[in-house]
Amino acid sequence: MKVLMINGSPRVGGNTSLALAEMEKVFAQEGIETETIQVGPQPIRGCIACNSCANLGRCVFDDAVNEAAPKFEVADGLVVASPVYYASANGTLVSFLDRLFYSTHFDKTMKVGASVVVARRGGLSATFDELNKYFTIAGMPVASSRYWNSVHGRLPGEAAQDAEGLQTLRVLARNMAFLIKSIQLGKETYGLPGKEKPQQTNFVR
Repeated sequence: MKVLMINGSPRVGGNTSLALAEMEKVFAQEGIETETIQVGPQPIRGCIACNSCANLGRCVFDDAVNEAAPKFEVADGLVVASPVYYASANGTLVSFLDRLFYSTHFDKTMKVGASVVVARRGGLSATFDELNKYFTIAGMPVASSRYWNSVHGRLPGEAAQDAEGLQTLRVLARNMAFLIKSIQLGKETYGLPGKEKPQQTNFVR
């Protein structure tokens, strides 16, 4: 079993990395492999709704999105972590996730998702809600913890002082590991939920 972790921070080794490392320790204890991709420093443009992915099977812009897609496909879970600057997720991360979810057509049903947000002070809840929407549109169960998945810190390393925030992430990782293992057993016994043909109701006809 494997969890793909996406770090949306442009700062390598910063507080977002520290937060993800806290989860990685628990996943290792639970026998779950992890891989982290840091997209924050990369020049990733937004989706232009060209729909080329429908024919190509991948995004027309060949960058970190297409590199991450096959790793996402084989992963059992996805953790998305973002620093908070203006009460929302990092713009680079949003562009990455928009294109990753839109351009990949494999079934994401029952892959477990979790979001992690890091900030000096405010905007955490808004960003947490923003990131969770990527999971809920794709049939992905959202792992929860004992509090919202947020950690505080401004200067590099300050997040290590947020004992409650780090505990929240350890609980999150344990819960996520449990869900992944339980879903694997469920798939072996019952299979995935049945599918219906998608229906779209447009408001302008």
